[in-house]
Amino acid sequence: MSINIPEKYSKEEFNKLMNKTLKGNDFSQYQALFRESYKKPPKGATEYQLRDGISIDVKKKIDYVLKRVGDGRFDTLKDIAEYFRMLLDDRKFIVLFAYNGTGKTRLSAEFKSLGQQLDEATGRKTADTLYYNAFTEDLFYWDNDLENDTERVLKLNGSSRFFAGLDELEMESKIRPLLHRYADFDFTIDYENSTVRFSRNVLIDGVSERVDNIKVSRGEENIFIWCFFLAIVTLVADKVEAYSWVKYVYVDDPISSLDDNNAIAVASHLAQLMKDCDIKVVVSSHHALFFNVLCNELGRSAQLFLQKNTSDNTYLLKNTEKTPFFHHVALLKELKKAADSGELYTYHFNILRNILEKTASFHGFKHFSDCLRKNEEDGDDILHKRMLDLLSHGNYSLFNPIEMVDENKGHFRNILNNFLEDYKFNEKLFESTQTQEDEQ
Repeated sequence: MSINIPEKYSKEEFNKLMNKTLKGNDFSQYQALFRESYKKPPKGATEYQLRDGISIDVKKKIDYVLKRVGDGRFDTLKDIAEYFRMLLDDRKFIVLFAYNGTGKTRLSAEFKSLGQQLDEATGRKTADTLYYNAFTEDLFYWDNDLENDTERVLKLNGSSRFFAGLDELEMESKIRPLLHRYADFDFTIDYENSTVRFSRNVLIDGVSERVDNIKVSRGEENIFIWCFFLAIVTLVADKVEAYSWVKYVYVDDPISSLDDNNAIAVASHLAQLMKDCDIKVVVSSHHALFFNVLCNELGRSAQLFLQKNTSDNTYLLKNTEKTPFFHHVALLKELKKAADSGELYTYHFNILRNILEKTASFHGFKHFSDCLRKNEEDGDDILHKRMLDLLSHGNYSLFNPIEMVDENKGHFRNILNNFLEDYKFNEKLFESTQTQEDEQ
């Protein structure tokens, strides 16, 4: 890990450092570290000096703290991976946003590599990270039976730790409830041959018949792999012996090409699993809505924005918690777009209520209904409160979202438009040409 800490501080700089604060975590816990590491200036002197003989571990800790409270610049992705491991000593979740090409997948690989050690006795590498990224999908590959075109199976790389002890864990019963949440096909696992066969019920002459050995679409395959991974996460949460080695879970861009409804469904489901698991978790994504939903559902996560400086190939990690990554603006943009297009689904009420709750808190109110426009003549505010109470609960559906009836669409538009009129936002924020970086 590259270490870059000041050799000295002026009195003013040192006192300013001692007054730093961290969200939900006062800087005072680190004050002793700095007071023990820097010598107080003698009478007549004006600078705190780094003590001689400070160990590398202490210097790493100082560097880590300075990056948390100040300039989050890193020379390499490995440095960021090491920083994440230290940050996870203080936080349970890290949610990271980065544009494609920044290095998200390579960062997940660096994080995983840091937890690998060679077991001299067996010659195998030990690990501490269960990860989902592009490499995970490579553990599954098709045998399309090119000769006969009938025995199409998805093969598993049985040598990977990812599939440790599956035949003893009744994986079908764990994967199937997750898969049926998202898809309408079924599967069976042949543990001896490390293969998966898919089937689907189809209507033939008005009669439902099961068709075996089908090849599912690329999107359906990705969903199956994602559900396979989620099933393993539940085994980790249940402390199953086969996965006792897992200390961290690292998820990089689950399910490619997410549309907005998929992003909300997957983010919400993942957040619920993460909350129920005592394993430390990192999730990275280039999908703004997915990132924002996770940030809103995991309020105490470390929320970070990764950028790459192309001029010198260094990296900047911005903390977006104190001035959120415009979570509310990103979500409001999605709501405005949906309302204008008429493509409104019941899950949009969940998002709107979440925004109202955060707005109420920001303005010092106790309840989201305080941010609904009051109208004593027609009582719309009472109706709107009841609608938000009733329609902002329930699971999200990935492939079968429930569209609002026209009456509810009208009420939704009224609530949203009233809110946007009463709590003024820059109208340029809702222009489709604006990028995430512009919002920063």
